[in-house]
Amino acid sequence: MNALWLVTRRELSSYFNSIWGYIVAAVILIIDGLLFNAFALTDRPRLSFEVLRDFYYFSFGTTTIAAILLTMRLVAEEKQNNTIVLLDSSPLTDWQIIGGKFLSALMFLTLLILATAYMPAMIMVNGKVSMGHVMSGYLGLILIGSAVTAIGTFASTLSRSQLVAAVIGSVLTVFLLISWLLAKVADAPLDSVLSYMSLFDRHFRTTFMEGRIDTKDVVYLLSLTFGFLMLATRVFGARRWK
Repeated sequence: MNALWLVTRRELSSYFNSIWGYIVAAVILIIDGLLFNAFALTDRPRLSFEVLRDFYYFSFGTTTIAAILLTMRLVAEEKQNNTIVLLDSSPLTDWQIIGGKFLSALMFLTLLILATAYMPAMIMVNGKVSMGHVMSGYLGLILIGSAVTAIGTFASTLSRSQLVAAVIGSVLTVFLLISWLLAKVADAPLDSVLSYMSLFDRHFRTTFMEGRIDTKDVVYLLSLTFGFLMLATRVFGARRWK
């Protein structure tokens, strides 16, 4: 556990000590603020529930984008700079390295997500929203962020190019986003599988975005996170023994 935390702390500090972390944070928070002002807050009267729901709608998109941007460098950058040799010669296990890198990205992403809390607070100034809706929405964003961060970590182990890693992570994420569309043209039982895999339509839009928490969605997103972390560990370990 100490070794895992050591990697996590090292990687987390790199986000605060490099310009990249601040660029991602600034861009995501600015986009969130602009979208909130343009789409959530409009001239026509709206229910507070609808405004909060729209806030989670576009926050889902910015969260997935931020996760890909934050993870594309995790392992690919080590390969580019040849610092991967230091990891290979360290007493750390593959799981500790991958787990530490994943946790650092997820912790930084969680800070970005929580930094938007002033937006629901602004809704409360002129309206009334349930704290349960606020909490469930943020839980959903963090779980989605966890799943996409795991996908991005896996993608980063596949290439030494950060750009290629970002493309691979984006393709995998987009596939999970549009799988509900593919389900409409697929035959049984593949249609049910594709429908269940949908990140947004099946596991966020009808539950977290609406202020509800479904155990099935939590289990799916945690399973997705664990599955891609296991794949990332296997790929990293296979490269280590070449």
